[in-house]
Amino acid sequence: MRSRRRHPLLVPVLLCALAVLIARPTSATGASDTPGGLSAEVVRLYDEASLATQQYESGRRAADVQRGRAQRLERLLARERQDIAALHGDLGRIARAQYRSGGGLPHTAQMLLADSPDELMRGQRAVWQADLAVNNAVTKSRRAEARLAADEEKAASAWQTLERRNGELAKIKRGIEKKLEEAQWTLQGQADASVAAGACRGAVRLDQPRTRFIQPWVAPVETYELSSGFGSGGDRWASRHTGQDFAVDIGTPVRSVGAGRVVKVSCGGAFGIEVVVKHAGGYYTQYAHLAAVTVEQGQRVAAGQWVGQSGTTGNSTGPHLHFEVRLTPQLGSGVDPREWLATRGVRL
Repeated sequence: MRSRRRHPLLVPVLLCALAVLIARPTSATGASDTPGGLSAEVVRLYDEASLATQQYESGRRAADVQRGRAQRLERLLARERQDIAALHGDLGRIARAQYRSGGGLPHTAQMLLADSPDELMRGQRAVWQADLAVNNAVTKSRRAEARLAADEEKAASAWQTLERRNGELAKIKRGIEKKLEEAQWTLQGQADASVAAGACRGAVRLDQPRTRFIQPWVAPVETYELSSGFGSGGDRWASRHTGQDFAVDIGTPVRSVGAGRVVKVSCGGAFGIEVVVKHAGGYYTQYAHLAAVTVEQGQRVAAGQWVGQSGTTGNSTGPHLHFEVRLTPQLGSGVDPREWLATRGVRL
């Protein structure tokens, strides 16, 4: 378990992260001036939203730790005050006992009434020792109470500082997410216009991450939730569902699951904007309902290379990626994508 004494470092770290987020541009205006235009702006805002979320979650966890520490110290402080009160009570009982047993008499009277000097000394020594023990205990307890009160104040102050910073981070996060949503739907509007015209706008050039996958096959999107599966029924399809759907937001980068060659880029029909890639062994993968494509027909692609951005074009009820594995480039020759990927070491 990490020591509580290290948490004060989290405040300057969060302040630095806050400064970085404020300094970074987040406006969707002028997106067309950046490489890749609006598509690149959506990717950039995704990254900024992800960073803002990470910083906010980190700050929230740190605040929870500090709040818990302040609450524990408060409980210890209450217990320490109870102990001091109990010691005071013990001291009062000892004083009353002394009075009843003659401890309250003047020293001269005690000397006259004592049966022997030894008895007098023993009685006085017992009283002095009892007084000393109680007084020492009260002093130590008061020192402990003072230390606990100081620690509690520091912990509460750190917690309140983190809470204020978290409020600022949350505001920045909401602002980035709002701009991202606006950019996403603007991108989707451009995609819908392309589908309506039946003409693709051409490949968008994006700065792809320099990631070299060790494994030859990957999932078509990095982060996702699975929705409609292969062979499932429903009113949306004439027969059975021919692929696997991945519930992702508009503008999410879509990856080629393996190395191959782009054999089709289309912008019309039920699949909206789609890309088909041919792989070794005679298999084809389809990526449909896209908002943009980042490849051209005939282009060679590597495993994990972006081929487009997800959307909701064509016959789609909401943002998602429709992914198919086929034996031919045409619809109707599909196999179960989950099983096909599983045999290649990719489990969805």
